[in-house]
Amino acid sequence: MTAPAVAQARAGALAPPPAHGPGPAARLRQAAATPPGRLRAAGAVLAALVLLFGTVAVWQSALRSRAAGQVVSASGPLSQDAAEIYRRLADADATAAAGFLLAGDEPAEVRARYQDDLATAARLIAEAAGRSGGSTESRSALAELNRQLPRYAGLVETARAVDRQGLPLGGAYLRYASDLMQGTVLPQAQRLADAESAGLDADHRTAGAVPWAALALGVLALAALARYQVLLFRRTNRVFNLGLLGGSLAVLAALGWLLAGTATASGDLSDGRLHGTQPLRRLDAVRIEALQAHTAENLDLVARGSTDKYTKQWDALVAALAGPAGATGSLGGLSADSPAGANGPLADARQQYQQWQDRHQDAAAKNAAGDYEAALQRTLTAGGADTADAAFRSADEKWAAAAKAEQDAFARATGGVDGVLAGQAVAAGVLSVLGAAAALRGIGRRLAEYR
Repeated sequence: MTAPAVAQARAGALAPPPAHGPGPAARLRQAAATPPGRLRAAGAVLAALVLLFGTVAVWQSALRSRAAGQVVSASGPLSQDAAEIYRRLADADATAAAGFLLAGDEPAEVRARYQDDLATAARLIAEAAGRSGGSTESRSALAELNRQLPRYAGLVETARAVDRQGLPLGGAYLRYASDLMQGTVLPQAQRLADAESAGLDADHRTAGAVPWAALALGVLALAALARYQVLLFRRTNRVFNLGLLGGSLAVLAALGWLLAGTATASGDLSDGRLHGTQPLRRLDAVRIEALQAHTAENLDLVARGSTDKYTKQWDALVAALAGPAGATGSLGGLSADSPAGANGPLADARQQYQQWQDRHQDAAAKNAAGDYEAALQRTLTAGGADTADAAFRSADEKWAAAAKAEQDAFARATGGVDGVLAGQAVAAGVLSVLGAAAALRGIGRRLAEYR
């Protein structure tokens, strides 16, 4: 090979390989730098922003719809059932003492009332155990109630059997049973009521919450659509891009639906709380305090002066019932915010309550003077209509009627809220998809002009 040929061969060996063009990233950057590339990028960003708004709106609306459904069908009924368990147990304790005092004269309806109280409490405990949503506090309280309720019932039956034999230990067994109820069973019922009330409050807060994240994303998407339409106007002198305008209208409609649905749901839930939940809780507390006072009234006669424990309990409970408006267990303020259907029964109950107090004071004076039989007759007699017990039962019946009116007000206010929020979720999803599609179509029409 000649010298020039060798030099050419060496030069060819040292020459760089031919270029294969820019890589994918570089080509993407180059494409994005062109007007069609910028349009495609803008369309993708706008559609993604609208869909993100719709996704968050659907998620928050569905979450609130489930919470509203829980208020109506789960946490609301569970909360009231827990209060009813407490009330039934307290009434069973008072009725057991009344039956003991009447002894052989105990009417069949008194015995039936005691048995119905225990049976209803046991049924509600079983139902609450089946429906309770996994709260550790609720499960613990329900388990303890299941253990202690048979013990209480057994002690009451022992007291009855011993008393029927004419032995003085019957009263001691009954007081021990009442101590178990007051010191162990009712505190567990209160734990359950507090836990279920907390669950109801949590569902209320979730259902009535404002979907700030969805609203913020909706406003951001609307602003982005409007700004890009202004940019297109400046570049093309075309006032409207129908696709982007349609996307803006879809987002605006979704925002309006979101605001209207939120306002409606929040208003209904607030009304249910104001005229249903809150007055009902105050009334439940009053009824429980009154039942405990009635129990102390009866057990004081069972004790026959051996202790002043029940007199002190009566005084403390009556003082609480007479406390300032708004205080837990106070009669004051029961009519505040209560629905119209509850005002009449509450006024009647107040009169019967005062009659109960007057008759109790008369009986207490007779007992203090040493006339036990007269005190017993004034407090409780079989079929007696002018006794302290009769006045208390009449007051409690009126309170029960008021409670029914408040439960109805709650159901009317909150019923259907979950449906409103579910419809809101569907609307937000559909409108966001339409908005994203319209925005892409509007960008596509501009891209067609480059072909």
